[in-house]
Amino acid sequence: MTDVEGPEYVPGHGLLEGRTAVVTAAAGAGIGGATARRFLEEGARVLISDAHARRLKEHEAALADEFGAERVAARPCDVTDEAQVTALFDAATRTHGRLDIVVNNAGLGGTADLVDMTDEQWSRVLDITLNGTFRCTRAALRRLKEQARGGVLVNNASVIGWRAQAGQAHYAAAKAGVMALTRCAAIEAAAYGVRVNAVSPSLAMHPHLAKVTTPELLEELTAREAYGRYAEPWEVANVIVFLASGYSSYMTGEVVSVSSQHA
Repeated sequence: MTDVEGPEYVPGHGLLEGRTAVVTAAAGAGIGGATARRFLEEGARVLISDAHARRLKEHEAALADEFGAERVAARPCDVTDEAQVTALFDAATRTHGRLDIVVNNAGLGGTADLVDMTDEQWSRVLDITLNGTFRCTRAALRRLKEQARGGVLVNNASVIGWRAQAGQAHYAAAKAGVMALTRCAAIEAAAYGVRVNAVSPSLAMHPHLAKVTTPELLEELTAREAYGRYAEPWEVANVIVFLASGYSSYMTGEVVSVSSQHA
């Protein structure tokens, strides 16, 4: 534990002025929701999506009230359903006329030792976390290639894709896959001016995580961090803003750790 004080919230600087972004899994108080807010503070127009339609509608209303209804739209999307993914990206170009940035944030965790893990547990985590990222990446790249104006994708990986943790084989495999997908997609997309990178956070606290994780495990994970505290979701979102902005114009195929726990 350190004596370092918590961070101060960073105001917007217009880094994404005039851009249109899609952010998945953005209905709550986690990284997706924080990213949508930070993008709006940086001047972007945002289409948020989530599998939870009620929470998505509530978040859309709150953001629209603060930033203006003309800059915020929402569409429910289950990233395991190809038809819904296609409809999401069709809606993005139809609503705002263009697509510039995509943040693939949808993912599902869980805890189970391999000897007890069922096929359904394994497949469900992989289908949302890795296959969902693949489906959204494919849909986004098809549209960005057709637009021929460049663009940026930022995927949400995890430090657990680098390091081992008991009970997390399915999640670790999925996040390691997101890292590999990011690197391969970046090589292909460079041919038409699109950048693909990923962030790799460790522990970013939000209400849902607190509900599904024991206090003992949260305390243990927090103690591992260099600052002796968990990240605020907006701290991860700030790195996503950087990767989505012109400040990272020569970066592609990179996985950026937002943690001291990358190895």
